Amino acid sequence: MPLTLGFDTATPDTAVSVGDAERRIGPGLDGRPAHNRALLPAIEDVVTEAGGWSAVERIAVGIGPGSFTGVRIGVATARALAQSRGIQVAGVVTTAALLAGIEPGERGRLAVIDARRGELFAAADLGDGPLDPVVAAPHDLPASLGLSGLAGLSAAGGGAVRFRAEIEAAGAAVPTDADPAHRLSARWICELAADIEAEPESIRPLYLRRPDAERWRNRDGGN
Repeated sequence: MPLTLGFDTATPDTAVSVGDAERRIGPGLDGRPAHNRALLPAIEDVVTEAGGWSAVERIAVGIGPGSFTGVRIGVATARALAQSRGIQVAGVVTTAALLAGIEPGERGRLAVIDARRGELFAAADLGDGPLDPVVAAPHDLPASLGLSGLAGLSAAGGGAVRFRAEIEAAGAAVPTDADPAHRLSARWICELAADIEAEPESIRPLYLRRPDAERWRNRDGGN
């Protein structure tokens, strides 16, 4: 049966999956994501375990929102592999994949990624499918999502762990820090890609805000 190779590097984890083979590599000892050195070896490992590249029909990649550098690495790798091997490629919104692994609360679920700079990337699913992700400060999150509060939602992700106090104060339930719902599984990238048209033009990073380098250039007068 043709398989989908899926991976995501928008969060601190390097998550890769194809068929029943899956790898998830956390940050290194220095706390920094290992995408640069871990992604390609992990891809080769899972593809080999799944039967080789001849079994792979499609590539699916998380397009963010998340780390600017991580998203760029994932998208560039997906494009290069698809072109070199003549394989279809599809982009999956990272928050949608994170949502898929969260057990819903009474009103639904909420995916929360740590966006650094004291902000969050977040998206809710109130029962009708994932809504568009937003970027917001923790105290502005309900309003940014168009909600009066987060009561009845089950929230997970690295951002939910870091800003647990603020998110729980808004009414959401956050699982314990060790709960697997906080870490994206690449198998959801594969599953969600089945309903997405595989077009190279769709593989565009979803950043939601400008990268730090651009902000610093503007702050320093373009120098």
